[in-house]
Amino acid sequence: MALTLKLEIVTPEGTAYSEDVEMVTLPGVEGEMGIYPMHVPLMTQVVPGEIGVRKAGQDFFLAVGEGFVEVTDDRVSILTDMAIKAENIDEVKAEEARKRAEARLCEKLSEEEAAVVQAALAHSLAQLQVKRKQRR
Repeated sequence: MALTLKLEIVTPEGTAYSEDVEMVTLPGVEGEMGIYPMHVPLMTQVVPGEIGVRKAGQDFFLAVGEGFVEVTDDRVSILTDMAIKAENIDEVKAEEARKRAEARLCEKLSEEEAAVVQAALAHSLAQLQVKRKQRR
């Protein structure tokens, strides 16, 4: 019997992903992490980027925003502000969002407004990275 992990990704909108998988790669603050069953327990921050999931020998990808991950020997729980499967990403909309965010950053913004725009830019860049990688 193959060992698996329960991967759960939760966003403010609800559960974005919940399945048994063979492996997960995710963007942590210290760099990309690969997580297999029986991983040492840890809790760390997730940064915007790409989550890779291996299930039944197939690789799947999601764009993810900021958040936190808790890893146990048989579970990976991710709480994030965004998680979108690669096939659900609208590249045109993500590119438009990127351009809007970059234009807004050229304006005089309060610290709070700048933080919101930076988060929007990070979300659009993560989506574009995942979507464009799938085309290769």
